[in-house]
Amino acid sequence: MKIIKTKNKLQKVIKNEKKIGFVPTMGGIHWGHLSLIKRSIKECDKTIVSIFVNKSQFNKTNDFNKYPRNLKKDIKWLKKLKIDMLYLPSEKEIYPKGSNKNIKLHKFAKTLCGKYRPGHFNAVVDVVERFIKIIKPSRIYFGEKDIQQLMLVENYIFPIYKNVTVVECKTIREKNGIALSSRNLLLNKKQKKIASKVYKIIKTNKKKILRSSKFLKIIKNNILNIGVKEIEYLKVVNINKIIRPFKKKIRNKILLSYYLEQTRLIDNV
Repeated sequence: MKIIKTKNKLQKVIKNEKKIGFVPTMGGIHWGHLSLIKRSIKECDKTIVSIFVNKSQFNKTNDFNKYPRNLKKDIKWLKKLKIDMLYLPSEKEIYPKGSNKNIKLHKFAKTLCGKYRPGHFNAVVDVVERFIKIIKPSRIYFGEKDIQQLMLVENYIFPIYKNVTVVECKTIREKNGIALSSRNLLLNKKQKKIASKVYKIIKTNKKKILRSSKFLKIIKNNILNIGVKEIEYLKVVNINKIIRPFKKKIRNKILLSYYLEQTRLIDNV
């Protein structure tokens, strides 16, 4: 595994490569990331993983500062997978002239997470586009857990970069049902138990929730009663009818965002 810190060196190394798989991360590598990486290794000639904590996509400085970072552990995990390259750029390397303020996204970006984190998805798409320009991957891998992010990235990228395929990968969960996330490292044992219960409540009642939106109020109260500090949203969304071209098949998802003390978690079932 080559560890590369500058785009000039990276571009020299990958100059003649034709089928590159790219997995962007902010570190805190977990089994969810590893599933994306394994798929890239299987489907592509070369696999590049980036670790870059993108400051511009955090709405709160405190959230950025406390984001889990353990580069030594991350490198150890990635070496075991025998990826081809780990790209570790600096902020100046990615944003030599600052962020792009002119990115226009689908209106879906202003709902759900976008409602509570204004500008977040613009910053995500901005950094993803910068990586695409540097790496020119054939395939870029995202987890279904962040489904709103995945859909917005794909909607923006596809018309501009037709040679890049955004690959959707299934959510990987811990044995207790919690969707794997770097933010899980911020949870204590009690909070993990609560997060597990939240998933089980949604999963167990999924059919009832999809049958009647009125049942959502009952579920919200149940979730708050087990120790969740705040629910930002809990909604049923047919994700096949959000962004054109619409698909005929109904694909209803229960999307939620909630806080356990200061830690914000998202999921979809």
